[in-house]
Amino acid sequence: MVKLLLSTAKGVAMISVLIGVLIIVVVGAICFWAIDKFATDRRLTQLLKLLVVLICLAAILQRVLPLIGMY
Repeated sequence: MVKLLLSTAKGVAMISVLIGVLIIVVVGAICFWAIDKFATDRRLTQLLKLLVVLICLAAILQRVLPLIGMY
């Protein structure tokens, strides 16, 4: 019974992490679109996109690392 509860809890945690990662990816894509649409300087656009990628990667790692036990 305990094994079943632990596997169920881990499954729920994995689904929660997957949903969180998908939300982060969607928000990142919206930010990319907004940067393309409203930023006029090419260098500024590249820097902003790099910042978005780094923030999204950090947020994804923040969600995934506790799940695999590396927190």
